[in-house]
Amino acid sequence: MFEYIKGTIIEKNPAYCIIETGGIGYFINISLTTYGQIQHLEQCKLLLHQVIREDAHLLFGFFSFQERELFRQLITVSGIGANTGRMMLSSLKPDELRSTIATGNTAVLQSIKGIGLKTAQRIIVELRDKVLRTGHSEEIVFLQNNTIKDEALSALVTLGFSKNAVEKVITGILLTDKTVTLEELIKKALKQL
Repeated sequence: MFEYIKGTIIEKNPAYCIIETGGIGYFINISLTTYGQIQHLEQCKLLLHQVIREDAHLLFGFFSFQERELFRQLITVSGIGANTGRMMLSSLKPDELRSTIATGNTAVLQSIKGIGLKTAQRIIVELRDKVLRTGHSEEIVFLQNNTIKDEALSALVTLGFSKNAVEKVITGILLTDKTVTLEELIKKALKQL
């Protein structure tokens, strides 16, 4: 129904952003990849995918057409919902995910939260030809003015990880690498959770 939204970014974190257009603020779920593209912008245009459920109407936003297309392919696979699709695109960049599927690398897919061996195999079987054809190898924590640790914690809790587990992993990463960026911190945490 909705193709894209263009407006002023009112709030953003690695799991969602709020874009105001026409006097209305829209809550849009985003991947870490999209966050990396919009984190320094005040205005942006995001391509949308709308999910209508019995209990909610959700918007998922993507900075690039290729990312949205891959998301739409992922959610056609049985067992992959919109949040798992977003998790996959937060764990791997779209080109990396396409390459992983095209080469049949189940180990990399299984390293993503919520993806077991059978689901990884199903993704490869159902999407390998599609990605080759494209030509390319529960609770939301609203926090403002966060530190990098708090923003990463908020994003990972939003993606469904337990707060205690996330805090331990993030603290460990920050102790070993004090210069890590927010995006790098979340990617490293995703690999350890």
